Amino acid sequence: MVFEPPKRLVRALGETAPDGDDWLEKLPEAAQRAVALRELTVERVQVPGGRSSLVVLVRTADGTPAVLKLAPGRARPEAERAALAHWGGRGAVQLLEPFATEGVLLLERLHPDVSVRSLPEAKALLEAAGTLRRLWVEPPADFPFETVAERTGRQAEAMRARAQADPEVAPLVGLALAAREELLAAPPEHRLLHGTFRQSKVLSGERMPWLAVGPDPVVGECAFDLARLVRDRVEDLIAQPSGAATTRRRIKRLAESLDVDQERLRGWTLFRAVESGVRARRVGRPRDAEVLLEFAGWL
Repeated sequence: MVFEPPKRLVRALGETAPDGDDWLEKLPEAAQRAVALRELTVERVQVPGGRSSLVVLVRTADGTPAVLKLAPGRARPEAERAALAHWGGRGAVQLLEPFATEGVLLLERLHPDVSVRSLPEAKALLEAAGTLRRLWVEPPADFPFETVAERTGRQAEAMRARAQADPEVAPLVGLALAAREELLAAPPEHRLLHGTFRQSKVLSGERMPWLAVGPDPVVGECAFDLARLVRDRVEDLIAQPSGAATTRRRIKRLAESLDVDQERLRGWTLFRAVESGVRARRVGRPRDAEVLLEFAGWL
């Protein structure tokens, strides 16, 4: 089988690829090796798939349905492996092999086309929040993960540089950076977080009704993780005359349901929305940038 990367993956990795990166060119051969090593039977490549990895639906030698995932080093697949191993299937997809192969994960098969995003909005938020709660555990000793301070520090540098080159975004960037500084001064807890949690990252399973996939794990306060969920279906929010009020109610409801401080959740939601909007603007996705920055303005 020819493992052709989906267009969505090619486009997304093209936005972040460093000069000289050849991971995509080597991907078909790497996938063939991974399949042969594990004696897998390939069913199909998942399309449109994700934005940071190739996902292949396979069966193991004994016929067990599984997922083979290949990701470049900059997507931090070894951190994902460590987080999934620590969760041990509690709230998240399960690892199916104990040994590590660089950039390759063999995972429990969920239903890849059925996420909580398929549910009505109120039910989707409820199920997603319940899944997220199970993931917030103490990190392992000597954890191999970035902290929220480290990750947002890198992002803050890029945001400052963009604000200097693009004065139109400077006011929102200033507010987001000020919120970050205040939030980092006294974090209420340090938990292992999913890192990129949203409704589309929660899939239907057999072992449990809903399980999280695709973490980019980070250690820090729970409000940081929940902040990405606040802006789910952001295009729908922007299209509503009452979008700003709906967003405020969502923050309140999610904060109360997960025992997270409402103002800290609002602050991290602001920072993450501005960071995503500025990044979208930088890589040439003006419509995404416009929506995200308008959403951030409500906060």
